[in-house]
Amino acid sequence: MEPIKGLKVLDLSQIMAGPYCTMVLSDLGAEVTKIEKINGGDDSRQMGPYVEGESTCFFQINRNKKSLALNLKSQEGKEVFYKLAKKADVIVENFRPGVTKSLMIDYQTIKELNSGIIYCSISGYGQTGPYSHKGGFDLVAQGMTGLMDMTGVKGGRPMKAGIAVYDIGAGITASYAILAAYVHKMKTGKGQLVDVSLAEVGLPWFAWEAASYFSKGTIPEPTGWRHRVSAPYQAVQTKDGYMILGCANQRTWEKFARDVAGKEEWIDDPRYKTNLLRHEHVEELERDIETVLMTEEKAYWLEACDKAGVPAGPINNFAEAVEDPHYRARDMIQEVEHPIMGRMKTIGIPTKFSETPGTINTASPLHGEHTVEILKKLGYGDDEIMEMEDKGLIKLQDGTLLRK
Repeated sequence: MEPIKGLKVLDLSQIMAGPYCTMVLSDLGAEVTKIEKINGGDDSRQMGPYVEGESTCFFQINRNKKSLALNLKSQEGKEVFYKLAKKADVIVENFRPGVTKSLMIDYQTIKELNSGIIYCSISGYGQTGPYSHKGGFDLVAQGMTGLMDMTGVKGGRPMKAGIAVYDIGAGITASYAILAAYVHKMKTGKGQLVDVSLAEVGLPWFAWEAASYFSKGTIPEPTGWRHRVSAPYQAVQTKDGYMILGCANQRTWEKFARDVAGKEEWIDDPRYKTNLLRHEHVEELERDIETVLMTEEKAYWLEACDKAGVPAGPINNFAEAVEDPHYRARDMIQEVEHPIMGRMKTIGIPTKFSETPGTINTASPLHGEHTVEILKKLGYGDDEIMEMEDKGLIKLQDGTLLRK
């Protein structure tokens, strides 16, 4: 059984940060009900590429969830949501601050119905502060936090990260914060509001940059393919392409110099005797290393590094990464059956539990796929459900079943 089996989550979020959070929870066993707009649903459903008309973007981060298409702007829709909220453990939303209050589904409103609710709000800048009213996106957060200013090559155009790091970071941060709040609830019976901001989740990741700035006032600059404080800890060129070399401490550096490069004299070279010196002379160091590595292909050097116990690896494209036999052996690429798209691949679960492993049980839901099922569990009859559909309060993906 999964570690948080039985945890009931209402997911009001869309696009990436919130859905990623609830996917993590669902993988670990939470029962996630996704509340979607009746017109179009989660906005990521309109993001391609598509297979048989279904968004593969939506598919990748909405597995293990059920979809209820509900009009929350109507009083009748709110009443449905309130019934669900009374039984829920967790609510996750990523509206702009103030929207949930205008809809009367904010924390204070729900707290009156369910004092133990854990209500997680994910937003661009948080629920307080001078920027709280602004909408926020991953790319904006990358710029605001200084990440883009220190990414890429010095003197070049500011560069973003290759993936939506702050959306994913906010989702991960929210998931562990929710679980911490749930532990508190188990101890005290008290719920609480969890406030997560895209603009804040990444700041604690800048540990080395903070160490330099807060001690010496040094503003971090782009380092390109090199590390900020360690050397050689970077991409290096071989005869047939680049590889990663990770000599993050003195021991691995000496192993590389002696046992891989065959240059034991580097160990006592006054330019390279310590990590600090190697970093100060990184351009000379890089030239010396690549002069050696350019004599053989990267497969040769990767095998030599592995044999010597020196951390090194290939620089894969995404196709090479997901086909790597190690990821395959660790179940990091899995397949699941989708009702329209058919058999589809998805990224697996990175947390491995010896007793309570997470599972991928179902594909992402169709828009409104579980509306009837959820409403019936709340006590609504067929006639009531059809009337709600006629009024535009809900969307029934499987509504024809009621009209036979």
